[in-house]
Amino acid sequence: MIIINNKKDCCGCWACFNACPKQCIEMKEDNEGFRYPEIDKDKCIDCGLCEKVCPVICADKEDNPHKQAGFLLQHKDDRIRQESTSGGAYTALASWIINQGGVAFGAGFRKDTFIVEHQAVSSINSLSIFRNSKYVQSNLWNIYKQVKSCLNEGKWVIFSGTPCQIEGLRHFLRLREYEKLILVDLVCHGIPSPRVFAKYIEAQQSLIGGKFTNVLFRDKYYGYHYSSFSIYNKDPKKDYHKGIDTNEYLRAFFDNLSDRPSCYDCKFKKRYRKSDITIWDCFPIEQFTKDFDGKGTTRVLVHTEKGKNLINSIGNDVRLIEINTNKLTKGVREMFHSVPYNPKREQFFVDLNNMEAKDFFNKWFPITFRVKMNAFIRLSCHKLGIYTLAKRLFLKFYTRKDERG
Repeated sequence: MIIINNKKDCCGCWACFNACPKQCIEMKEDNEGFRYPEIDKDKCIDCGLCEKVCPVICADKEDNPHKQAGFLLQHKDDRIRQESTSGGAYTALASWIINQGGVAFGAGFRKDTFIVEHQAVSSINSLSIFRNSKYVQSNLWNIYKQVKSCLNEGKWVIFSGTPCQIEGLRHFLRLREYEKLILVDLVCHGIPSPRVFAKYIEAQQSLIGGKFTNVLFRDKYYGYHYSSFSIYNKDPKKDYHKGIDTNEYLRAFFDNLSDRPSCYDCKFKKRYRKSDITIWDCFPIEQFTKDFDGKGTTRVLVHTEKGKNLINSIGNDVRLIEINTNKLTKGVREMFHSVPYNPKREQFFVDLNNMEAKDFFNKWFPITFRVKMNAFIRLSCHKLGIYTLAKRLFLKFYTRKDERG
């Protein structure tokens, strides 16, 4: 029987929920908005299956080297790439799977809501719900059972998710290798609370008004190098676009205030992963090649022969450049290190549950003169075409300053 004594020991992957033969596990939301397993002891037969499929309990702490291949990827369809966070890699991969009569799984908004959950689609047009990053933990419900059902029917399946969700699925499948299963994990900074996101939408709704039609966490409204948090409104005059410097939700995320407790001690931060393919952003692209434009590129790290074959199969839909894997992964902190714990996090969640939405975000992320100036300078640099250079010089200066003490 799985019992969570320390919340750092549960990544919220839903593997135990899907595996329980008696369906006696409920994923209950705590006061931070994260879900944890709660067992009905009267129904439990103490089979131990929930513990056997738990990726945290079964985590392989070693980063065991294996053969890898690295690529830079851009989807050839400019519309798809514009809608994607980076280069449109998952759309290209999933399209091939669907063209074989397969099913694609990923995180998207539940219809007519801003609740993020894993879903299955079997048409290429429906892949649009998976585009753009979702900076909030998704609900998985019985999605692993759906994956297994599709595989048992002999269908191709592609599944994308955070590393912990990938490991949750692998252990739910009892580490069995399926010829037609492709696992795609994302290089993940951390998993923010759905309650923080819901509170943020509530605050913005009261400030902006109208009817929200879409929310993009990493929109290319200003361009790839200066992405924005965007809220699209039925009334276009009320559309909202703010960068990381002034958007309260992104500031909470990158200040490491809103992440799940397990993210501060993530068991899955490593280079040599058990997925078939790992994908993440690539910028500045100029450090890798002059042959790609700056409108969005995906870094692709391939771990298996299955993954390599799929990359080769999508060649007509994408532009590909093979890159040395050491160069591809160098300096990618999110791949190797957990987010640092923010000592203000506890008070952050106390206030989240006790303050009105607008007052909460005004308290924690006030738009001061300094914040406004920072946003103005960054956006101006972007419009002048010197944002990447300015950022590189800034980081270089402060790195040397830190080294000097």
